[in-house]
Amino acid sequence: MEKHRLDGRIKLRHLQCLLAVAQHGSLQRAAEALSITQPAVSKTIAELEGLLGVRLFERGRNGARPTAQAELFLRHAGASVSALRQGIDVLSRAVGQTGGVIEIAVLPTLAAAMMPSALEAFRREWPGIVVQVHTGANQQLLTQLKSGQVSLALGRMSDPEGMVGLTFEHLCATPLCVVVRPSHPLVEQRSVSMADVANYHVVLPPHGTILRHTADSFLRAHGVGMLDDYSELLSMSLARAMALRDNVVWIASEITVQDDLADGVLCALPFATKGTEESIGILWRNDTVPTPPEQTLISAMRDAARVRYGTPGVP
Repeated sequence: MEKHRLDGRIKLRHLQCLLAVAQHGSLQRAAEALSITQPAVSKTIAELEGLLGVRLFERGRNGARPTAQAELFLRHAGASVSALRQGIDVLSRAVGQTGGVIEIAVLPTLAAAMMPSALEAFRREWPGIVVQVHTGANQQLLTQLKSGQVSLALGRMSDPEGMVGLTFEHLCATPLCVVVRPSHPLVEQRSVSMADVANYHVVLPPHGTILRHTADSFLRAHGVGMLDDYSELLSMSLARAMALRDNVVWIASEITVQDDLADGVLCALPFATKGTEESIGILWRNDTVPTPPEQTLISAMRDAARVRYGTPGVP
């Protein structure tokens, strides 16, 4: 089929279905997200596979997994949908309309710390635009960004392979922090070692995350390998509730607990955490230019980081 004819036959609905199935890993979940039936999603994907002449998903008991050919196409499909959204946003602004939606992805460790003030500043300039905030592990954020589900992300610097196709603007560097409630027995102990910490239930970031890798390295540096009693939590609110309720030890990013430490709600145990800093910043795709509303949101996130952590610099 000639290229120009193929371009004309691929519709927005094809790309939306493709992105939804890739994001949710299931035709049924994609159908629910798009508010259509599963047969309609299946038919649309089959149409797109026919137009492109390649198989896009491997379907099985565990859902639908993108093929190598789909991975090649996904980035461009996401960029196309994003470009259309940008065009609509710019046109709406030009004709005096302020409606629309911006979807962003934020690490749970950063959401409560930075986004309230950023969203407040954004609403003052764009009161009619809705900002949908998705949270998840850093790898999930990067996947959502690359697939076009979100236009911006607030997260950590990843490995070089994970950053391909993305722009990263450093905002601040945050180290680990070992925290407990003020009434915890370790607070009154004159000298605290990591062996003492290992005698209590420890709350850690989930396995496979960048923060967990840093926490494991930190524990090994203090002579502790595998812990006998620990939990893995992505939810910061749950981890905080556990730390406040019982004599557990929470190893967290300092940015997460900064306000609680300042208010005396939590106490930091006296461990040197220099060298555990990780770069936090804003990410967007190289093949897109942030729209005016997105630029405002980026500026608001910069300001939020500056107020809390000073002028961004090299971590």
